[in-house]
Amino acid sequence: MRDTAAIVAIFGFFASSWFGWAQEKPPAAWVNWLIAGSILSLLVAVVGGIFTWQHWSDDTAFNPQTGRTFGLIVGIEFAIAGIGAGVLGWWGRADLIAPWVALVVGIHFIPLAPLLHSPLLYGVAALVIIGALVTVPLAAAQGVTISAVTGLTTGIILLATALYSLITLLI
Repeated sequence: MRDTAAIVAIFGFFASSWFGWAQEKPPAAWVNWLIAGSILSLLVAVVGGIFTWQHWSDDTAFNPQTGRTFGLIVGIEFAIAGIGAGVLGWWGRADLIAPWVALVVGIHFIPLAPLLHSPLLYGVAALVIIGALVTVPLAAAQGVTISAVTGLTTGIILLATALYSLITLLI
């Protein structure tokens, strides 16, 4: 239960971040929905945090070795995302930073799934990766900023995962 609760908290928090990124230059009709997504995501994160705290002594996939490996995977993710964002900015393609970061985030779930004994993360990885790859042409076709489409897509995927995980905690 502790690990599932932590997924609720972490994915809720990051869903809010992605909904926030989507607010860079969204269509006016999206603004209230993005704000609602951010608020709902934060509320879900808080509930997940409370459940994590309540179940802190429950079994967990984390141990000293798992924790080190997790830290290494996340550290590599941050480095690759940051370096790629820097290169894209330097090339004058800052508009591609959001899908780049989403792609790296999606890929990092692949080694985390077996590490955390969470097959759900494979599905999240696939959805976030596909989302990152389709946001550029989708944004172009709709005449919407890439960050708006990427943030909306990734935010929805992470919030849906957090809500699914919350439901599994409650039943």
